[in-house]
Amino acid sequence: MKIGLPGTAIAATILSFLIGAAPVRAQQPALEDVTLSYPGFALSLMDILIADDLGLWEKHGLRVKETQIAGVGSINAVIAGSVDFAEASALSTTRAAAKGQRLLIIASLHDRPMVQLSLRKTVADAAGIHADTPFEKRGVALKDRVIVVDSINSVVHAYVRLTAIRAGLDPESLRITPMQPLDMMAAYDRGQVDGISQTLPWPMIPVQQGSAIMIGDGPKGEPADLNPSVNTVVLARPETCEKRKSLCMKMGQTFAEIVDIIKDRPAEANAIFKKHFNTLDPKVMDAAFEEVRVSTSRPPVTTAEALKRVEQFNVEAGLMKKDEMLPSYEGLATDEYVKK
Repeated sequence: MKIGLPGTAIAATILSFLIGAAPVRAQQPALEDVTLSYPGFALSLMDILIADDLGLWEKHGLRVKETQIAGVGSINAVIAGSVDFAEASALSTTRAAAKGQRLLIIASLHDRPMVQLSLRKTVADAAGIHADTPFEKRGVALKDRVIVVDSINSVVHAYVRLTAIRAGLDPESLRITPMQPLDMMAAYDRGQVDGISQTLPWPMIPVQQGSAIMIGDGPKGEPADLNPSVNTVVLARPETCEKRKSLCMKMGQTFAEIVDIIKDRPAEANAIFKKHFNTLDPKVMDAAFEEVRVSTSRPPVTTAEALKRVEQFNVEAGLMKKDEMLPSYEGLATDEYVKK
């Protein structure tokens, strides 16, 4: 005896199967796994916070594993193949290229140094330096003082050296101490260090509190002759984009959208940062955010002229020799992945 279903039951079964299968066909494509390193917890890296909080990685088809690696370690991780992408300093990028370790910049996030250098007010006063003193002269107050940075040979270290050199000091005579942001703030409060060179908002805190003045303010374009340039970049090894072009496209488009949010939806972006830096004075956060917003590059593209100024910065700060400057910047940056 044959056992079967009535025609109506068969139709219902088929319909049920199709309805049940529909969501499977409607599922989004699988997310691509990718690793991203960044050098520290600061407002100049707020783009990562925006992507995290607004789900932009997933929107663009990515599942991102983020790793914090201090200073130049972030770019070294890309060179070593430990991570796929890094947010890093353009200064480190050109120095790496000069050593034959060429990387590819797929997005440029800031068009000036995202570094500030603040110095204890009593120290500055003793040197006759005030907030309205021209930048080229403020650095004299650094003589014999202990300045804290997050990493040696990083952009924040280079900025201290450059500021000192512009004031006629020997940068090798500076007393530089590396610490992470929270430790450097504690050391400043205890009087163990005299100044802070770091990305925003950390150097702004003692300035807002009235105990320090700003010796150098990169986001405000100091020094003027080295701007506009490029500071924070998103980069990968060239072969990564050759082999996984869709991955670089997704990363580039994510950062292009982040830039638009910072520029066009500042209240929303600032609220995200305040949430993550909720122990800091809101006035400090507002001031820091505005400096970051103004410094954010749109379109997020790196030009050859900007890279030339970066190399001039490196040479003047003593982190590379003049004869190491690249004859050409071709192949170091592309706008292909941030185009709309």
